[in-house]
Amino acid sequence: MTDVDQLQDLIRSFLRDPFGANGEQAPGWIPAADIEETDDAYILELDVPGLKREDVNIELRDSEVRIRGEIKEKERTGLLRRQTRRVGQFEFGMTLPGDINPDRVDATLRDGVLTVRLGKATASQPRQVQIKD
Repeated sequence: MTDVDQLQDLIRSFLRDPFGANGEQAPGWIPAADIEETDDAYILELDVPGLKREDVNIELRDSEVRIRGEIKEKERTGLLRRQTRRVGQFEFGMTLPGDINPDRVDATLRDGVLTVRLGKATASQPRQVQIKD
């Protein structure tokens, strides 16, 4: 994590409401993510090392995707001298620029990367328009 990332996280944590709308504590961090758009889908890749399938929730509403989860603290027998790995609750959310087909959404969790593929609705996919004489 770069100094700029650390500064952005500090600013976000300072400005964030410590309690969500329902009184629950707000997530502690936002995972690093890449968002790729192809002709037929949006592909989100989130860095979440140590995350388990049962500790993540992916929610889709219209063109908004929200991913919430928790990376749990590892049980230790010795004295922890330093910790720089992220643990605790996280949240990632975004509104996509086009409509999503809910039947064409899938997710995989491999090697610490959560990949969510969100298939575009047919109306959102680009198409060639022929010019008539």
